[in-house]
Amino acid sequence: MKILLIGSTGQLGREIIKSSPNDIFLITPSRLEFDLNNTKKCFEYVLNLSPDWIINSGAFTNVERAEIEEELAYKINALGPQILAKALSKSGGKLLQISTDYVFNGRQNYPYKTDQTVSPINKYGFSKAKGEEYIQQYLPGNNQSNILRTSWLVGPNGNNFALKIMKLLNDRDEIKVIYDQISSPTTTISLADAIWNIINKNEEYSRKNKFFPVISHFCNDGVASWYDFAVTIREIGLKTGLIKKAGEIIPIKSNEFPSKTERPKYSVLDTQKTKKIIGLKNSHWRNELLKCFNNSSIKI
Repeated sequence: MKILLIGSTGQLGREIIKSSPNDIFLITPSRLEFDLNNTKKCFEYVLNLSPDWIINSGAFTNVERAEIEEELAYKINALGPQILAKALSKSGGKLLQISTDYVFNGRQNYPYKTDQTVSPINKYGFSKAKGEEYIQQYLPGNNQSNILRTSWLVGPNGNNFALKIMKLLNDRDEIKVIYDQISSPTTTISLADAIWNIINKNEEYSRKNKFFPVISHFCNDGVASWYDFAVTIREIGLKTGLIKKAGEIIPIKSNEFPSKTERPKYSVLDTQKTKKIIGLKNSHWRNELLKCFNNSSIKI
């Protein structure tokens, strides 16, 4: 099976490569070769390659900058997936699009199900929601559309909350972290595993002429505020030697943190249906975080 991975140098892309099955021919173009900002070139690339699958882990993920660079965020997060879907509608391949909990407004106090209507409250969430819409528009059948939403992604490399907290704690005596935004932390290692399981299960369903769900939710189990998350990161950092001193973590409200954009207060995703379909056992985010950072090769 020939699979095109977009965003191969990002934190998730690296884990997808590491966990790639032996029978997969994985194509991993650089950003120079495949830039979602250049939709015409991307369209031609996909048509020429004619992959069985595209995994799109490439995105404009800086929520703050998306408010300022709205046009660029929209081009990468919405028009990029649209052009991939258009190309695959001609070549016949399938798309697995990584999406986000930020497509919801966070104003309910129970987990969001896969069939709920999206309701983004910031430019980043809006651009990702439009990307989902375009994919479903151009790939309406044959199990071609696969949208995988996740939340609060962290891993042993790249630019993410866990590594930032560890660095800040190494550099400062105290840091302030928001306590009134809640979701489910998820490791890149766990998500990469889920991605390969979704592809395998989709192929199995397709062979049996069964419908595979268009939208899936995958996060590690349990919920946390950013403050809870930071406290656990400190514990794991001290335990693994990635943090040299136990600085103080001070909880603050969202309105005390300088920000240009509103974020969902509660964006927990209901993952039980997806985990049952793809056959993955539940695992708490604290356990997965420890596995992720219990590695002496990680540098802060």
